[in-house]
Amino acid sequence: MTHSLPTFVPPARLLLGPGPSDVAPSVLRALAAPTLGHLDPKLFEALDQIRAMLRTLFGTRNAATLAVSGTGTSGMEAVLCNLIEPGDAVLVPVHGYFGARVAEIAARCGADVVRVDGTWGRVSDVAAARVACQGRRIRVVAVVHAETSTGVREDLEAWRDLSRELGALFVADTVTSLGCIPIDADAHGLDAAWSCTQKGLSCTPGLAPVTFSERALERIRARSRKVQSFYFDLGLLLDFWGGAHAYHHTISSNLLYALHEAARLVLAEGLEQRFAQHSAASRACVAGLEALGLSLLVEEAQRLPQLLAVRIPSDVPDVSVRTRLLQDFGIEIGGGLGPFKGQLWRVGLMGHGATRRNVTTLLAALGACLRAEGFQPRGDGVAAAERVFSGAERGAASVAR
Repeated sequence: MTHSLPTFVPPARLLLGPGPSDVAPSVLRALAAPTLGHLDPKLFEALDQIRAMLRTLFGTRNAATLAVSGTGTSGMEAVLCNLIEPGDAVLVPVHGYFGARVAEIAARCGADVVRVDGTWGRVSDVAAARVACQGRRIRVVAVVHAETSTGVREDLEAWRDLSRELGALFVADTVTSLGCIPIDADAHGLDAAWSCTQKGLSCTPGLAPVTFSERALERIRARSRKVQSFYFDLGLLLDFWGGAHAYHHTISSNLLYALHEAARLVLAEGLEQRFAQHSAASRACVAGLEALGLSLLVEEAQRLPQLLAVRIPSDVPDVSVRTRLLQDFGIEIGGGLGPFKGQLWRVGLMGHGATRRNVTTLLAALGACLRAEGFQPRGDGVAAAERVFSGAERGAASVAR
């Protein structure tokens, strides 16, 4: 029996949710290049170049910088399972969905998790965490730098200082920050960090950049037992990515081409320019959202520029608006998670998607969807955003002169 199915052709979408973000055209072309074997010498050249670019993106000189197979959660598992042994006390501040995931994975690694719950939509309380750790020998402090569920930007300096007080390794989830805002891993004293490819790098999902400090490597070498995961065992992964290039698993050469091109594009643009682009797009989008009569969950000082959590008016149906955006305009935004399900929209302006055109397109479409649901916007969102963009252009021109 044979099956005759047509080729699957996905519809065109404008991805302005919490991830994935729109993929740059040259990255898509890179995916279509001829597949190489995972032990091909030419692929090893790409591995070396990817490692060098990832160091720049993370802001580190760590030799142990690479990409593991899988999405951002695989990076989280790789870091935690290498650094945690059963019984280790691990401090995890939780102020969102992904902080809770860090705590869950640490517990599955056998950690004695010191979980400090905070208010979703606010940075975590370092003082409360310090109290919770009294009398404990904390081995790892694990924080979420950019909490995707709420759009909160955690203060890495404060957690670095606490980690030093405790004599603990300091690790961070940078899934939504890499390529969007500075990480400066070395300056912030990070011993390890993990990220993904499908957000700020505007690549396809499938690889998770990670980096480990020498202090982290010393901890791994001093383990009393083997890493519980063969697939994420850093020693084995480094044997593949490093000089020996020993076989470990069949990594996707095509995903590596895509990551290579995505990282190359970011660095060709320049990190400072990239960060400024995200900041400008965010300020304009916030102005437009507020002009429509919408408000943001997170106060400006703690807010991520690349991920905006928008409060849904009580008389506006969440799913209906998102469905209209998708079906009528081809735009995807995210809904709320956990306690904010049905209460928030999550708007992502990440990487290739953080553009003036995308901001104004979204605001125009969102205004139309709100009106269709009986909500009357307070003002013109597009005009408000354009004023911010125009002001940013004048400022840039003034500096150039």
